[in-house]
Amino acid sequence: MAFKCGAVDNPNARRVNQVVMPTMGGLAIFLAFNLTNIFLLYKQYNPEQFWALLLAQIIIIATGIIDDIFELTPKRKILGILLGALVIFFVAKIKMTTLTLPFIGMVKLGWMSFPITIIWILAITNAVNLIDGLDGLATGVSIIAISTSAITGFFFLNTTSIYISIMMFNLVFALLGFLPYNFNPAKIYLGDTGSLFIGFMISVFSLYGLKNATFISIIIPVIILGVPITDTFFAILRRFLNNVPISQADKHHLHHQLMQMGLSHRQTVLVIYGIALIFSMISLLYPISSLLGSLLLTIATLFGLEIFVEQIGLMGPNRTPLLDFIKKVVLFTEENDVINKKNKK
Repeated sequence: MAFKCGAVDNPNARRVNQVVMPTMGGLAIFLAFNLTNIFLLYKQYNPEQFWALLLAQIIIIATGIIDDIFELTPKRKILGILLGALVIFFVAKIKMTTLTLPFIGMVKLGWMSFPITIIWILAITNAVNLIDGLDGLATGVSIIAISTSAITGFFFLNTTSIYISIMMFNLVFALLGFLPYNFNPAKIYLGDTGSLFIGFMISVFSLYGLKNATFISIIIPVIILGVPITDTFFAILRRFLNNVPISQADKHHLHHQLMQMGLSHRQTVLVIYGIALIFSMISLLYPISSLLGSLLLTIATLFGLEIFVEQIGLMGPNRTPLLDFIKKVVLFTEENDVINKKNKK
């Protein structure tokens, strides 16, 4: 179908594929996921919310299919995601309503609920879309992230019903069924049809746990999605520092940098799977940590992440502020030791 309607990825300077590849693989995931939901969950799920969620998914899938065939501009792609997000907010009524902050207490978001929810959906959807650069990368990372979210929500946060967890695992197994055809060497790509759909569903699933958001319930999905969020954040920062448009594509994403270090296609994907698993393991520590423990865990994670990012050059060449600072501290300490030894002599 992809070949017949022109939903293909042609080799170019930014692509890793050497031959024309069919995209639009996300349509298979969408169908498997929703057919299972209709047979398993429809009677137990809120019917109005169920159909509203399906309508939003169709809008995202349609946006992805059109993009895979005709290649939409970034603004038009965001417009499609925005339409899906509006359905989620106004029709499905899945949104953030309150925020509980340490030392402050519960804050009702009021009118702020709308922009916060919409920005959350747009940010997470685009983050997953950006990491879809290697065979099986976005699929595997999403499997890890959604599985962790389902486990965390069901066993620790008590903010999601059993049916939401089952729905999450439905998507996990739809992705697992697709992965053998998508892993290197891939026979078909997710395309924007798949990456937009997966990112959108991850953002919506996380909103079920963020209806009455707390510091912990916000930080957990951010840590779980550490790989796409990190890649997106530093892509924006890198382009800002280089004075180029944020929407301008480049070849300095996480997977590009790892491959430039000498890793093969498969090795790069497996390394990023490993990083995603590390983020997932860290996220599982939050529900069993105190507030102080959560703060220290966050600081330690950010510290380690910054060192890793600077080591692989994700911000660009010669942009290593933390490593430079550490080197200066070490050098200063060594010079002091030498002076002290001379004084003792």
